[in-house]
Formats: sequence, structure tokens, C-alpha cells
Amino acid sequence: MKLIKQKTKKMSTTKKIYGIYADDDDLLNGVHACNDKGIKINEVYTPFPVHGLDKALGLRKTRISDAAFLYAVYGITIGTLVTWYTMNHDWPQNIGGKPAFLWAHNMPAFVVPMFELMVFCAAHMMSLTFLARNKMYPGCPPQNPDPRTTDDKFMMEFVTDDVDAVKQVLIDTGVEEITVKDA
Repeated sequence: MKLIKQKTKKMSTTKKIYGIYADDDDLLNGVHACNDKGIKINEVYTPFPVHGLDKALGLRKTRISDAAFLYAVYGITIGTLVTWYTMNHDWPQNIGGKPAFLWAHNMPAFVVPMFELMVFCAAHMMSLTFLARNKMYPGCPPQNPDPRTTDDKFMMEFVTDDVDAVKQVLIDTGVEEITVKDA
């Protein structure tokens, strides 16, 4: 005789809690109060950058500046290759008495196109990297749980089992609205 084990499904008590603030100073006070109480904040949504929020949340420095440098080097490289190919290899011309057989002799004339390609590549590729990294590319489903945070509201999101402790901290810091949902 085989014994059949039945799987028992445990009820999840984990909840998502959203606290909406009307002011960025209240939001910062709420973040500091949560840090003091040891409550982990899952995400913060703001309509504009809030000074000091990244440090209060303990976020690491972004590496977008490193990526921008690499993209700028790529742009300079493309600019150098294009100017060398067009002016020295493909169709060399004697313009203003400058020799056409060495790129280095003509390099001062090529500074402007190389600079423009550097800026173009760095700006566009940095934007694409930002959009892809944050999943904000076209066709991606929106991740913002409350559209008011794109206008004038500030929101903290928690994923926790201790709903009462989070609610109390939010109320103590001047929250405008609290929403609790199943995770």
C-alpha cells in the first residue's frame, strides 16, 4: 500500500504596504524613522529626485558614469576611424597644403567631428543603458503602483509580515494614506 502525502498550502501573511506622503521632507523623516526601527523599505517612488534620499536608503553609487566614459571612448574611436578612412585611405586630398598620408598631421582639423561623435555616442548610449537597466524601454509594463507619484505624491513600499509596526511608523511620520495589499 502506498501512502500518498498531501501537500498543505500555507497561507501567506506577507503583505505589501504603501505609504503615501504629500511632502518630500515628511518622506525623508519616514525613511529615517524606518531605518531607526529596523524596518526594511522595498522601494520609494518620487515625482522628482529628493536630495539625500539615496544616502538615507543606503543605495550604492551608480556605475552609469563608468558606462558613459566607455561610450565616449567608443565615440572617439569611431570618429578617429571615420576621419582616417575618409581623408587618408579612401579619398586622400591635399587641402590647404596639408599632407594626406598621415592622420596625425591632419588631426587638429578632425577634433570637431571626433568630439561630436564622442558626445553623441555617450549621450545616446547612456540613455539606452538607463532605460534598459531600469526596465523602462517601450513595451515594458509600468512598474509604478500609484500614478500619483509621477505628479505630486511620494510613496514608500514595504513587503513585510509585521503590518502593525509599519503602519505605526508611517502614522507617526505624517503619512497621508496607507494601503495594504497581499504580496
